[in-house]
Amino acid sequence: MKKLNQSLKKRPYTLLVLWLISLLWAYNVQAKPKPLFSNGAVAYAYPVKGITIDGNLADWAGKGLKKFPIKKIPFGKPSKNETDLSAYFQAGYDMATKSLYIITVVTDNNHMVSKDKSVVWNAQDTYMLYLDPKHSTKGSGVLLYKLSQYNQRIADLSDSWDPSVWNATMDNVTFAFKRQGNTSIYECQVKLGDQLQVGKTIGMDHLIADLDSDEPKGTRSYVAWGNGGGKSQAPGRLGDLVIVDPKVGMGTLKGKIVWKNRKDITEQTRHIRITSTTNPALWTHAWVNDQKEFSVALPVGSYKIDWAWSFFFWKGQSLKMTPLNQIVTVKANQTTQVPLVEATVLPKIDLIPNKGILPNFTAQKAKKLDQFIEAYRKYYLVPGVSLALIEKGKVIYHKTYGLKNNVSGAKVNNETLFEAASITKTVFGFLVCRLVEKGIIDLDKPLYQYLPFEAIAHDDRYKLITARHVLSHRTGFPNWASGNPDGKIDIKFTPGTKYGYSGEGFEYLKRVVAKVTGKDISTLLREEVLTPLNLQNTYFMKNERLAKVVANGHYGVYPSKISLPNAPGMAWSMHTEAKSFATFALALRNRKGLKPETYAKMFKINTNVVNDPEYTRPNVKEFFGLSIWMEKGPMGEAFGHGGNNGDFKCQFKMYKDLDVGFVVFTNSNNGGKLHEALDKYLVTGKTKDPKE
Repeated sequence: MKKLNQSLKKRPYTLLVLWLISLLWAYNVQAKPKPLFSNGAVAYAYPVKGITIDGNLADWAGKGLKKFPIKKIPFGKPSKNETDLSAYFQAGYDMATKSLYIITVVTDNNHMVSKDKSVVWNAQDTYMLYLDPKHSTKGSGVLLYKLSQYNQRIADLSDSWDPSVWNATMDNVTFAFKRQGNTSIYECQVKLGDQLQVGKTIGMDHLIADLDSDEPKGTRSYVAWGNGGGKSQAPGRLGDLVIVDPKVGMGTLKGKIVWKNRKDITEQTRHIRITSTTNPALWTHAWVNDQKEFSVALPVGSYKIDWAWSFFFWKGQSLKMTPLNQIVTVKANQTTQVPLVEATVLPKIDLIPNKGILPNFTAQKAKKLDQFIEAYRKYYLVPGVSLALIEKGKVIYHKTYGLKNNVSGAKVNNETLFEAASITKTVFGFLVCRLVEKGIIDLDKPLYQYLPFEAIAHDDRYKLITARHVLSHRTGFPNWASGNPDGKIDIKFTPGTKYGYSGEGFEYLKRVVAKVTGKDISTLLREEVLTPLNLQNTYFMKNERLAKVVANGHYGVYPSKISLPNAPGMAWSMHTEAKSFATFALALRNRKGLKPETYAKMFKINTNVVNDPEYTRPNVKEFFGLSIWMEKGPMGEAFGHGGNNGDFKCQFKMYKDLDVGFVVFTNSNNGGKLHEALDKYLVTGKTKDPKE
């Protein structure tokens, strides 16, 4: 089920965003929950006086403020050496003006800027300052200041899930830039008002974008303070700044984590949360190193240690951690050794019957199904669910559960729309098959003959790629080019020779289809899919209604920023809900909208899906037709597709022999666990989990 349930399809708004997300998710064994955490960086701000915002380093001399290096490489081309790109920052505060002061010093022997106000941040040398002043444990909006020598602006926050940042401006920021030799000095005063409190932590991070005139166009180097990228998307991707009370001493906590009675687990959670027992606004996440040790300096006081994230991901399993609630004391000028932190796992939830409840759905079964959904939602921290059940060609049950936004408490209802992620591919495949019927495109004609792909034209093998290869995932393209170290598309194997899941192929075919028809993809979707099948509440790009009804995605309990696509992406961008999409699933079941011979082509096995052994299910074989996933197993034949945009996970699946199916959308990175269990609850019953 790996390709059905776990085929991660990011939102490719730009190559950079793709790169950020891919790196976040590929970082380590903890890749899946990483966006939930502080990135492990911790700095300290002390009171300062006499700071004039003029780019002069002299104001900062002799104040005893530590220099924190900005040297992580989150993405991009590594710098040549420290004179090419290196940086540090210092931080202080003034409670009289409720101001945070930050000076960031960048060594860069090739400074490139533009006086043109329209020039984007990544087309010149830019310093990006990220702040989360609220720093709520439930999550809060991130402010992003894009600062260059001649241009200073704040990122548009109107699409944030946090209303408190919607109206943020540059009005509370005083900024100065100074170029001194090969050094660029960025100096800021940010008035934070009541969000600045002594003894509190606030979220903060820094990213330096560096262009050099002697590098190829488009080549950039980046350095960041904390690990990872995508920092504006979620507060947990920032580091922490402690607003230190100088009258309170500092001490250090050190400790080690071990698994209790689980010698099979060789990795460890990468973060633990440490919260003051007397001041809830003072909290941070300590980084756990490869030796399973952590160390962090904190103000004197009593603290509670707990897991930063409720789940630990290990070899395909989501292990729910037993809460710690361990109390420790930080003593002045001392290193306190925390007693050994023992990690244990809570029992796995299991409400799966020996036999699935479908077919023959009843009111009593509906009540038990609701209880099942609520129990799994609570266990896996899934905020919202949209569900539709299908039996004998009809939607027999439709219900929504939970929340659109875990912080605001807004509820999911029948109007709420979810990201459908890679389920989009099946809809696009249907569109392509309609064009094949009309003779507009040939499944087996090389796509370059319709539209060359310049980015890969250096590899002649790309001339072999056809629409059939794209729709059956045999192009040889990577899933996304952003997953490559250089961010450029390549060919992993000779097209047509084997299976390799790829979103890039669908985006190429989208461009081909637009070229040969002379129509934009939105028009084609309306003419070939939405209108013929009467699909309601289904959108592929930003519009006024979608903005009003879309759910927030979530990583754990934290909502994600809503980022609606400006143009349709045929690998990932559809938004819909379960009952509406059930219309499409039923169209496939009823062979509606295409000729029988075209449906025969669509459902013909083109590719044998090769899964990782840990995801392989006994007696189940998986395949791809033309954009449609299929399986043969103990319950007979089935078809459908899964979707995974990270913070949204979804699935539709139709069982041919039983004539039942389901559509489920979730707004959670843990939603896959719910719909895997749902498949068993509804249809297969208890099966051996290959991951256990």
